[in-house]
Amino acid sequence: MPKKLSDLLASRELQRWRLLLGEAAESRLGPLDGAARRIDHALEWLYGRDPERVGRGERQGGLGSSSLTTPGWISAIHQLFPQQVIERLESDAVLRYGIDEVVTNLEVLERIEPSESLLRAVLHTKHLMNPEVLNAARRLVRQVVMQIMARLNHTVRQAFSGTRDRRRPSRLARASNFNFKHTLRTNLQHWNPQRGKLYITSPKFFSRVKRHCEKWQLILLIDQSGSMVDSVIHSAVMAACLWQLPGIRTHLVAFDTSVVDLTADVSDPVELLMKVQLGGGTRIAQAVDYARQLIERPQKSIIVLVSDFYEGGSTATLIHKVKQCIQNGTRVLGLAALDSRAAPSYCHDTAQALVNVGAQIAAMTPGELAAWLAENLQS
Repeated sequence: MPKKLSDLLASRELQRWRLLLGEAAESRLGPLDGAARRIDHALEWLYGRDPERVGRGERQGGLGSSSLTTPGWISAIHQLFPQQVIERLESDAVLRYGIDEVVTNLEVLERIEPSESLLRAVLHTKHLMNPEVLNAARRLVRQVVMQIMARLNHTVRQAFSGTRDRRRPSRLARASNFNFKHTLRTNLQHWNPQRGKLYITSPKFFSRVKRHCEKWQLILLIDQSGSMVDSVIHSAVMAACLWQLPGIRTHLVAFDTSVVDLTADVSDPVELLMKVQLGGGTRIAQAVDYARQLIERPQKSIIVLVSDFYEGGSTATLIHKVKQCIQNGTRVLGLAALDSRAAPSYCHDTAQALVNVGAQIAAMTPGELAAWLAENLQS
């Protein structure tokens, strides 16, 4: 006899609680059904490795007759979970539990779905790959980079296409030119007090004035310590987008305890990323000093320092060198975060000290960086 709807809903809730609480709750909540058990096996294969769980004597993932191979686990999670969850699981597998086979196994690389989390994993583990696997990884990197570049390229070109002229309206409806205040004033007559809503019938927009820039020199200094992988990825793509713009000469320099000038590869962000060596210490002052040597016209130069501002050398030396740049007429912009989520983690004391000598420090997305650069090039 079919179960009642209420019984089915109750059963689903119990299944969810069982998945959440783990195997220890099975005696009270009952066993999992087929699909939920597959989800449990996939999650246990990964998170059963957690040292705290092992220390408490809980079941360790990957043991028993139902154990999965790495390719089998990859296949399972792609069948069981949405894309956002898949990316988190793959990222945790490599970065949290050190399962390098997720991105160093040729079979896995050829079947895996490209994503930014997998790109980060490849950059962390590419030194472990043999030539055949490295070629497969390069193809994955190229697919993800092209996706990011398509997204950023439009934003960069729009930011540099012209400045908003707040004195002149425009009939061209574009979100970036939306005039909120004028729209609000114009449409107040359409306020509906019963529904508590304002109906917009006549949106208003600013016009733009075409920019005519003198040649600017832009030097991107990218901290390549292990925690800065998101910044490295988006900086490489941003540099490639800026490279195509007239009026800007872009340099890209990566640094840890040494400095590597990657400008020759800036037009190919894939090749650039494959040359980056993540990890190591940080000598920001040394990188700033290198940038100073590249500058030809200080008044037409901008240094963009992408870092967490944890200086491994002398902080006083760093502050002094940045102050020299600013006194000579060069603008120094500091980026505490450059990933798509703009979730910064940086040394506030060093950042504040740099602000005190004239640098500008911010945490923003790549798209916001493009607009910020454009404004600085025009002011």
